Amino acid sequence: MHITTMIVGTGARIAPHGAIDYDTLPALRAAAAALPPNVNVVTWDLHDTPFMDIAGLHLLTDRRLQDGPPRQTAVTGLAPQPLRLLRLAAELFPALEFTRLLSDMPPVQAP
Repeated sequence: MHITTMIVGTGARIAPHGAIDYDTLPALRAAAAALPPNVNVVTWDLHDTPFMDIAGLHLLTDRRLQDGPPRQTAVTGLAPQPLRLLRLAAELFPALEFTRLLSDMPPVQAP
């Protein structure tokens, strides 16, 4: 997996290029952990992530990454499969606040 990180001011955009699964999770966690302490907003840009399994959900709610400086997490560019997974997780596990990550996503279209 290739990971692109861009930092502008106190915001960072991390863009994984490829699927997010348990094999790629350590590299993604390392990219987030390597951000400077002044970064307070992290946006996961998933435009180039066609597939995400439960490892992606762990990444987006990882409390270990929150042991450092407090950071807001956002997600953008969800492909259909990761978007379905995130919506399902939001429905099944409301206490984990996946709904907050979906606030900028388009509504589900009726079949």
